[in-house]
Amino acid sequence: MKISFLGAIGEVTGSKFLLTTKKGQKILLDCGMYQGKGLETDAMNRDLGFEPSEIDFLLLSHAHIDHSGLIPYLINNGFEGTVFCTPATRDLCSILLPDAGKIQEADTHTFNKKRSAQNLPPVEPIYTQKDAFLSLNSFVSIPYGKEFKFCDEVSLLFTDAGHVLGGAAVNLTVREEGEVIKRICYTGDVGRYNKRILKDPQAFPQADYLITESTYGNRTHAPIENAEIELLRIVKETCVVNRGKLIIPSFAIGRAQEMIYALDRLHNMHLLPEINVFVDSPLAISATDIFRLHTECFNDEMLESLRNDPDPFGFDKLHYIRTIDASKHLNTLVKPCIIISASGMMEAGRVKHHIANNIENKRTTILAVGYCSPNTLGAKILRGDKSVSIFGRKYKVRAQAKTLFSYSGHADYLELTKFLECQDFSKIKQTFIVHGEDESRAFFKSHLESKGLQNVCMPEFREVVEL
Repeated sequence: MKISFLGAIGEVTGSKFLLTTKKGQKILLDCGMYQGKGLETDAMNRDLGFEPSEIDFLLLSHAHIDHSGLIPYLINNGFEGTVFCTPATRDLCSILLPDAGKIQEADTHTFNKKRSAQNLPPVEPIYTQKDAFLSLNSFVSIPYGKEFKFCDEVSLLFTDAGHVLGGAAVNLTVREEGEVIKRICYTGDVGRYNKRILKDPQAFPQADYLITESTYGNRTHAPIENAEIELLRIVKETCVVNRGKLIIPSFAIGRAQEMIYALDRLHNMHLLPEINVFVDSPLAISATDIFRLHTECFNDEMLESLRNDPDPFGFDKLHYIRTIDASKHLNTLVKPCIIISASGMMEAGRVKHHIANNIENKRTTILAVGYCSPNTLGAKILRGDKSVSIFGRKYKVRAQAKTLFSYSGHADYLELTKFLECQDFSKIKQTFIVHGEDESRAFFKSHLESKGLQNVCMPEFREVVEL
């Protein structure tokens, strides 16, 4: 069996790993879109590194676009196989992929206006919203903990990785003539422990080969237990003392629900100031509805809270904003408020408009609650750039920029290690560190080796390894 590393190598986007069995069957682990790389992104997303029609199966770890975002493109270009994922992942993809298609269409429309002015031919979007809806016909849901033999040589088991609703580690058992010859685990993205909503990452069966993420492979997070205290402090400083707006750029899936639930808890404890909270992201609103459907993913604390609070994602000062006009109206508000809006890296979506309208106001606070890739608007604001370009216009950065990474959906390197320690390291033949910048991967490699794990590799982009 061979594995080809086709994305998320030396970076945290574009996850794609291709397994080829002894009989020649091709199994793709994730098919993620590259994000946050400017004009490079389009060309990188169109060049998959393989022929889609040759792929037999796609095993999807979770719904985030950097793992799922090219599935419609894959199908448009000849993939006729099945996409296997958990039920919650399928439900989230039903809103995320069409949203991504809509963005592709809008971006291409804007880009083609510029090409037309230069007498250049138009380009087609990577895929459309319609393509995304049609792609959902290829999805088949498999619940956690149910082993499923999906081809002659390989069976699949999803275990909860705790990263996002429905997120899973992909556990594969490879057989020849009925005998088990290899066990492979692809961790997907691994979540934190002791979260407020989702279950902790689950122990997974012993593997011979391990493919692990390393997003925060060289960093630690503050304890989640302190997150609400710090969030409340920032709310009071911004909205009570400075009388300003608190803008929280947030990924629509996972992070937005964490923030809504945190504010709901503070409200129920009568600690939240009497200010309005706006969730300005149709995608986040739809995702929150999907969260309400999948209580099987909730931890015991969350299930207990549901007995006392039937709606942990709603309170009287919380307002869900769907229409564009209602979103624009938020720019006219002068009273202090909290705005939670996508996207988390501040590169697209309604939050970009809110930042443009408020970044030059020193009363404003922009609170990042997750990772921002180095080239994104979010990263530029957080590293202290004095001015930034938004929609082609330069803005002076007068707003305060703060971070609260306790709400990160990714485990830090100590939590990743805890997740992997369910394994007998002496039985792991080879470990591949992916989904991390090289500095992070190198640190995590050294750390795992210090824990006794041998033959730890940092594969190169498009490297092919025989297992």
